[in-house]
Amino acid sequence: MMIYNLLKPILFSQNPEKVHERLLDLGRRVAVSPALINAVRALFYLEDGRLKTQAGGVQFPNPIGLAAGFDKNAEIFPLLEALGFGAVEVGTVTPKGQPGNPSPRLFRLLEDRAIINRMGFNNDGIDALLHRVRGLSRNIPLGINLGKNKSTPNEEAGQDYQLLLEKAYAEGDYFVINISSPNTPGLRGLQELDSLRPLLEGLLNLRHKLAQGRPKPIWLKLAPDLDAEELEKICRLALELQLNALVLTNTTLGRNRLKSPLAAEAGGLSGKPLRELSLQKLKEAYAVVGEGVDLIGVGGVFNGNDALDKLKAGAKLVQVYTGMIFEGPSLVKSIKQRLLQELDTQGCKSLDQLRQAALQGGKGAP
Repeated sequence: MMIYNLLKPILFSQNPEKVHERLLDLGRRVAVSPALINAVRALFYLEDGRLKTQAGGVQFPNPIGLAAGFDKNAEIFPLLEALGFGAVEVGTVTPKGQPGNPSPRLFRLLEDRAIINRMGFNNDGIDALLHRVRGLSRNIPLGINLGKNKSTPNEEAGQDYQLLLEKAYAEGDYFVINISSPNTPGLRGLQELDSLRPLLEGLLNLRHKLAQGRPKPIWLKLAPDLDAEELEKICRLALELQLNALVLTNTTLGRNRLKSPLAAEAGGLSGKPLRELSLQKLKEAYAVVGEGVDLIGVGGVFNGNDALDKLKAGAKLVQVYTGMIFEGPSLVKSIKQRLLQELDTQGCKSLDQLRQAALQGGKGAP
């Protein structure tokens, strides 16, 4: 959008975390004004029945979701819905509020169209988040991304995740178990099967008790830095336990071929440099799970072609975050326009038909 392109040099000249806080503050003001929400909808909203998507046990009006981390504390949901997202994932939320890691902890790599963050699950805690979402009028699914507190040892992590699921169960439409952030010490160790199996089994058993015959979906978010063997083992466990979805991927610790002088900063890398790695992990996962576990593609989505590549590699839903920082709020609409154009070009009546045609044609194979 032209206005965003004019503002971007000013925004990008300032501290990225401060800019994000100011944008959230503006978003809160817009979110409580019906007139402003309607104005946003008039500019950005686009829906078409052909974009309806079912993924991970949830029905979405379109396949473009907002990844966790942008609206950690569920403060601007009405605005994000008006921008045309098919779903919004809030969090990562922890049982107790925590400040996260010391600043500076967020860095723009302009030359690479990327971001490095080492935020460390800074959030207000589950009770504050639930206070905001209770009674919230919404027309799109709300996902809640769950994480453990930094002070909780891995041996007790299951207690944190179970507490979160129990408290949030009535409010979320799906829940994402985040064991793959690189910014909480030791968290990625929970991806090892000896830790992961009891963690997931405990959550699934709890879900059975809470469900009252209608279990809500549980997704698992994975790191892109898993090797093929590690990823295959997790995929086979997901099949065995009948998880609803795998989210591929979180940020990477890799720093291949970066140009920015900020590349040496510690933390998780997202944006354009993550595109190919996350796409490869998506293909590797699909080769194992096929249609047995739904896949959610995230990482390096900056335009409609990036989203198409995820869908054609096996994803049923695509999430964005860093792409919106660089491309602006019109990104969601432009992606949907590109998807509709592809449907027309290929003569497909639905995204699933388009996706299946690509996969059967070998385009989704590693």
